[in-house]
Amino acid sequence: MLPNHAPLLVAEQFGTLVSLHPDRVDLALGRAVGAVPGKEEVVARALRLAPDARARYASDVRELQGYFRKPEPGQEIRAVPGSGLNVPLWLLGSSTFSAAEAGTLGLPFVFATQIAPKVAAAALETYRSNFRPSDALDRPYAMICACVIAADTDETARYQTSLQLTNIQRIRGNWVPLQRPVHNLDAVATQGEKKAVEQMPPLAVVGAPGMVYGELDRLIAETAADELIVLTLVHDQAARHRSFEILAEHDAFTLG
Repeated sequence: MLPNHAPLLVAEQFGTLVSLHPDRVDLALGRAVGAVPGKEEVVARALRLAPDARARYASDVRELQGYFRKPEPGQEIRAVPGSGLNVPLWLLGSSTFSAAEAGTLGLPFVFATQIAPKVAAAALETYRSNFRPSDALDRPYAMICACVIAADTDETARYQTSLQLTNIQRIRGNWVPLQRPVHNLDAVATQGEKKAVEQMPPLAVVGAPGMVYGELDRLIAETAADELIVLTLVHDQAARHRSFEILAEHDAFTLG
């Protein structure tokens, strides 16, 4: 979350990581403060952010790029370590703003479909239409992030997800850690809360292998994404591992 950090500090921190682990570290940059909705100003005050912190995002990305290049003669400020390392940069986004910026800078772009699924196609079209070749890329390169909960049966997958419980807590104004799943939602939610949750847009692909494969194939086809990154929000660690195993069995995927 770049508004929360000075570009020079980011350059030196990731310069250290890349120096320790060459060719194993990428740096992805988001424009959000990282707060839950409605609490952005509270977090901004806690971080002592300037009022224009988010508005500086585009210029801060460019400043950060400069620290990773080889220093120019007479350059007064250098990242140590960091200068000359050319750390791979990605821009993160859930809207068309960062998509356009990533395209203009010729950087790879990651879109968060688990946050704004209805904006994915427009954002990636914006990214590609604004793309300008750069030292980093000669053509657009896009990754999409999807929340996926796969299990051996649809019923098991629906049980394993705690997203409904999380949304119920958010309706109540509570932001709590991921909850343990329950078999009977009626025991923990009112009819009004259940109806409100049902009306929310689907933010996850949940189901048995065939259903999950089909939905992900459709999403990749619609967005023409080059890569897929998966977020699996389940309470049980063994269930998370099983979800990843199911994805690994899909013939269309090459896992990295």
